[in-house]
Amino acid sequence: MAEHHGEFKVPGGKLVIADLATEDGSITWASINGDFFLEPDEALADINEALVGLSTQAPNSTISQAVADAVGPSTVMFGFDPDSVAVAVRRALGHATTWADHEWEIIPPSTLTITENVALDEVLTREVGEGRRNPTLRLWEWDERSVVIGSFQSYRNEVDPDGVAKHGVTVVRRISGGGAMFMEAGNCITYSLYLPSSLVDGLSFADSYPFLDAWVMEALAKIGVKAFYKPLNDIATDAGKIGGAAQKRLVTGGMLHHVTMSYDIDAAKMTEVLRIGREKISDKGIASAQKRVDPLKRQTGMSREDIFEAMMATFEGRYSARRATLSEASLADARALAERKFATREWLHRVP
Repeated sequence: MAEHHGEFKVPGGKLVIADLATEDGSITWASINGDFFLEPDEALADINEALVGLSTQAPNSTISQAVADAVGPSTVMFGFDPDSVAVAVRRALGHATTWADHEWEIIPPSTLTITENVALDEVLTREVGEGRRNPTLRLWEWDERSVVIGSFQSYRNEVDPDGVAKHGVTVVRRISGGGAMFMEAGNCITYSLYLPSSLVDGLSFADSYPFLDAWVMEALAKIGVKAFYKPLNDIATDAGKIGGAAQKRLVTGGMLHHVTMSYDIDAAKMTEVLRIGREKISDKGIASAQKRVDPLKRQTGMSREDIFEAMMATFEGRYSARRATLSEASLADARALAERKFATREWLHRVP
């Protein structure tokens, strides 16, 4: 008989702990505990009983459904739910991981072309999924006026070719979904997380966004910015939107979580380059674009470099991460991938 222990802190909720015993591929004993609330009291025994007999390889959906069936619709689960029990159980069994289960690295910003940046996202995500790299936080730097569009966006519906030509904009398509970002050099703060998908095992897509960005919310709070998530993927303050996130999960088990936040903004230029920006403010004028995105420069008065440092320091302290350098091999792979994929017309216009 083997014993197992797993914990899961529900985002915005309570701590759920799973203590299990297993034998011959099945759960033989279970104790779900934590600082949650549950009525009636007897439902806890029902939850534990429902877990006994389940396969140690049971997916989240099977575990969650077993708990839901056991408690029934009249049971009140406050601060947790059947899905969170499933996450704790999967963590106990070693299928889901926590931040502390990994050795994290940070790659500080170094200037690359915008095309190399998006290519590097694919390269490093694959490296993590294949076990060739530790999970990593990378901060972007570039020296071009750029637009990065989502994987599934239509080029012609998002970008104005006249504005692109007028302002000398480089347009690239990333591998993650989401919307277009107008990214002038020095005016955005962009980072990517490369992680094993086991870290978000059992989490819904909606829950995975704030879960993966809890550290940056802490970093922003330290510099005086009270930020919060607006579902699904917007980061905002009471004064307005700061930025947005996007994700891509690879079949190899690697996952990309990508965030761009506005440090400064030229609203007039943005609306000449992005069609979506123009449409959203067509009946309100340029001033509303400036209100829609509230830059960190105005909110903090800090340099972009100091904000980078605050972010890295917070990530280091929270996850015992160490700073690292990008290997020449990874950079060479990204440059080759940029040339054969991300810089091609076929990729950029794959959705016309």
